[in-house]
Order: sequence, then structure tokens, then C-alpha cells
Amino acid sequence: MSTTVEASTGTTAGARDHARSQARAITDSMPVVPASNWPTPPAGVDPATLTWAETVPGGRYTAKVLARGTRIRLHDVAGAACAHLLLWRADAPWERLNVADTVKVPWQAYVGTGHPLLSDQGRVLATVVADDSTRHDALCGTTTLAANTAKYGDGHVHSASPAGRELLTLAAAKHGLTPTDVAPSLSFFHGVRVADDGSLNSIGTAGAGKSVDLLLHLPCIVAIANTAHPLDPSPTFDTTSIEVLAWQAKNDLDALLAGVADADPEYQRAVANSEDVWAAARL
Repeated sequence: MSTTVEASTGTTAGARDHARSQARAITDSMPVVPASNWPTPPAGVDPATLTWAETVPGGRYTAKVLARGTRIRLHDVAGAACAHLLLWRADAPWERLNVADTVKVPWQAYVGTGHPLLSDQGRVLATVVADDSTRHDALCGTTTLAANTAKYGDGHVHSASPAGRELLTLAAAKHGLTPTDVAPSLSFFHGVRVADDGSLNSIGTAGAGKSVDLLLHLPCIVAIANTAHPLDPSPTFDTTSIEVLAWQAKNDLDALLAGVADADPEYQRAVANSEDVWAAARL
């Protein structure tokens, strides 16, 4: 096998032909560009509306700028993914996801359908609009270099067990942001519950094939690090792939906004704050 490959790439022309033959290949660790070429679009979604389609293996990260009205689906392929999420407003990146307010303002520590992801300025950056996992965490943040080194032997980006903060710092840098912009993150697909004594306990994942959908209220830089949860009980680094799909879903946002009057007052206010800044900047 190796002899055949070496023979085919032994010249510039052979190397070119070999590279071009891979043009439409899709692996388990790459984005698909354009996203409309993704082979299995979500049911009922026009492939032409896809704006992001990528598989992110365990120990890797991704980031992309997405428009208001984009619906993002995170899919736990094999049941051992953990998507650590950060959001920054694309048009004002000093405004970012605030996990403390995301828990405090809705009076709910456990993220699920209908939960707003709030910025540090009281605006809804995104709302969870679908969720068949229910195993998420807004309390622990992501892993650190020191913690992963102590647990797995290494936590550097190019190690076999990279830490979430290291990965998110790289994702931020690719959009002109610095380590000071990397705040505590929100985790999907690995649940945590608070015991009566205040301790935090892992409840693990919900298994393979689970998904969670987010709907963006404002244009955002979206960064995802797929790495082990800080409370993952496994002594080895076992994180598996997630699929990330995003598509234009203005009608979904319009429908969500049309029903805000029936929501809790805290959600109404946060949505009003988002709509106010959007209208001021766009009209």
C-alpha cells in the first residue's frame, strides 16, 4: 500500500493528481465547504441553507462567524462527546457569553429547551430550541492545562489529551481575540448535578445520537472545543466526535420572537435588549 502511494506522489504531477483525487472526500475530522455539500442534511432543511457543516473529533476545536437567525445543531455521534461552547458578538466582540448570568437570570442551573444563553450585557445571544440529551453543564467550565496534565499526563493543544481552555484560546485567537476574552464556557453532552451538600457530581452523557439545537439572536463568533469534561470519571481521555451543522433559519427566529409574550419576564427583557441593539445597529 505504501509503495503505491509513494509511486503516485513521487513527482510533482503525481502529487498534484493524488491531492486532487481527494477533493470530494469527507472524513471524520474536517469541515465540508460549501456546507451545502454535506451528505446528510437535517430532515426538512434545504441543503442550500446550510452555512456550517463539520465533524470535530475528540481533542479538537472549531470556530465560525454566524449570522442572526442561524440555527446550530450539535450532534453527539458516539455518545462520549463534550462540546464546550463560547459565544462573542461578531459585531461587538467585547460582549460575550456570560455563564453566570445564563444560570442566574432564568433562575435555572440546568440548561434545556427554552434556556437563553445570555451575554454579559443582559442580551440573549442564543436560545436552546431543541434538546434530546438534557445532559449539559453551566457550572464547571472547561478543563485546564494543569488539571489535564495531572489527570492524563498532558494538556497541551497538540497532546493526546488537550485541555479545553487551551483549545478555546486558539479558537479565539483566530478571530483576533486574546486569552482575556476566553471566559468560562458552557458544556453540552456531559451532565452535572448539584448534591444536597453543594458538591458537583457527573451524571455523564445520554448516549450516542443525541442533539441540541441553538438559535442565534445576534451575529456571533461561535467557538467549540470538543474535549473531556472536568468531572469526567474516566481516567483515560475518551472523548469522541461531534457533528456541527448550522443553517439559515430566520422563520424559526421569527416564530420564537412571536411567542415571547408568553415567556417568563426575565426572558422577555433579555430578548427586548437583544432586539433593541439589533434595531439600533441595523435600521
